Amino acid sequence: MGITIPKRISQAILGSLSAGVVPRIGLEYIAVGRKREIQTALEDMENLSEGAAAFRFIIGRYGSGKTFFLQALRNYALDRDYVCADADLSPDKKLTGSSGTGRAAYRELMQRLSTKIRPGGGALEALLQKWINAVQTEMIRSGYSQDENDFASRVEWKIRETINGMEEYVHGFDFSSVLVHYYRAFVSGEDEKKTAALRWIRGEYATRTEAKRFLPVGEIVTDDNWYDHLKLFAAFCVRTGYRGLLVFIDEGVNLYKIANRRSRENNYEKLLSIFNDIMQGKAGWMGFYLGGTPQFLEDERRGLASYPALKSRLEESRFVRSGHVDSGSPVIRLLPLSNEEVFILLERLTEIHALHYGYEPWIGEEEMTAFLELALSSPGAAEFITPREISRDYLALLNILKDQPETDFDELIRREDRRVKAANPDELYAAFQV
Repeated sequence: MGITIPKRISQAILGSLSAGVVPRIGLEYIAVGRKREIQTALEDMENLSEGAAAFRFIIGRYGSGKTFFLQALRNYALDRDYVCADADLSPDKKLTGSSGTGRAAYRELMQRLSTKIRPGGGALEALLQKWINAVQTEMIRSGYSQDENDFASRVEWKIRETINGMEEYVHGFDFSSVLVHYYRAFVSGEDEKKTAALRWIRGEYATRTEAKRFLPVGEIVTDDNWYDHLKLFAAFCVRTGYRGLLVFIDEGVNLYKIANRRSRENNYEKLLSIFNDIMQGKAGWMGFYLGGTPQFLEDERRGLASYPALKSRLEESRFVRSGHVDSGSPVIRLLPLSNEEVFILLERLTEIHALHYGYEPWIGEEEMTAFLELALSSPGAAEFITPREISRDYLALLNILKDQPETDFDELIRREDRRVKAANPDELYAAFQV
């Protein structure tokens, strides 16, 4: 075996792909292709660390690898010491709404907040405590002792110094007050007060009256202002030693699916506001990545193209339409993987499956080519079959062969009953070699 993978990671990879979903860990073992697209995103990240901001639409059809790509970018960002937040839009989680749907999306982002040491989400409290501990350690190294009566007040002064200037942001005064409130509760061991501060940052208060019972604040996170709070949090992340904040939102097609035209346009207006703010340099240290289908982007009746201001900003140039790639475009289109890239994916899945279940793999190039012939034999498959479908079917095949070793491979895939849509099978075989 050429690789070593912990069981929990190989199980996550195999279990997730068999169910048709993207694993949140171990993506580096199965990532193929997308080098150009990933390089574009990595360049964004370098710019973010210098105070810039980026907005990208990740566009691909169902099963083409949008979610995989977003999760891969998330892992790259975590490795580079960025804070990441991700959420999926749904009928109950939108960009804005009249019943808390925008705040619901923000809550999911904050609940799934991740850092390098907490990649699975839920990192908000750990992030705050790590920051406080770092400030305390800095004070000790400066010659102050924890035994001194005024040590806590000196640390609080240092904390206020760290967040100095955040009051200039919209809602920055409340944010700074909540951070100080959290620190005081942390020092005194008052868990209820700490929880109140965390709830405010996560957008869990439904009314200002409820929040004011526990905190010295005048506002809360709402459908209208949640993006301002994300900007605040990005600035805070940088002040606490991280390189910036990356926001990943998937299932943008749920905005396209909103039946009520006015509600749909309100969400597109919110999206336009965020897009303009980022692209005009009004945000800093933040990347915003939104995944959606071509229909979500291009449909002129209900998609983004139906909203003139967005259509004009996202329309491709004549040079891109002629086959060239514009890395500066806000739209990153995920093209289908090549046959060679799919073949590499099958090789990696074969190796991971054998390693996880402890057997010597016997599936080779000929068998993998035969599987791809079968996968591509149905009409239109060469254009429309997706990595999701291929991975799920291939792992099912490997499971059957593992559990029923007497099964004949050729009989299982019924090669003799399939008409391979290729004029010359030898050329198809050669195309899959890597």
